[in-house]
Amino acid sequence: MLRTEQRRAAVWALYQSDLLGRPLEETFPRDVHEFTRAVVHLVRDRQPELDELIREHATGWSLERIAPLERSILRVGMAEMLYGEELPGENPIPPEGAIDEAVETAKRFCGAEAPAFVNGILGAVLREREVRRT
Repeated sequence: MLRTEQRRAAVWALYQSDLLGRPLEETFPRDVHEFTRAVVHLVRDRQPELDELIREHATGWSLERIAPLERSILRVGMAEMLYGEELPGENPIPPEGAIDEAVETAKRFCGAEAPAFVNGILGAVLREREVRRT
């Protein structure tokens, strides 16, 4: 299974848990990949911080007003962008790659304005982090 598919499986598991209030373990398919499970748990472990970053950068939007699927895409993209080195595998995806994956997921599964929204928030977080490092 490609990493793109594993990321999307993580998005769907988080989305189902968020929308339906189901425990995460009930949202995984039987043959869930280790990477998918790790992404979901990374998001849950870091969710307060991720949500605060979304709130800071989603100008004019409350977190609750963002569609649940878009919230899940943002959380997965941001978690991988900021903490990808904590995930299993030898080569974490570069931050720009995490943004691209999130935007492509939004293009495929969300409304027409979602990809630009996702790109804008994740890009702003990345720029802020890069400024802090210099």
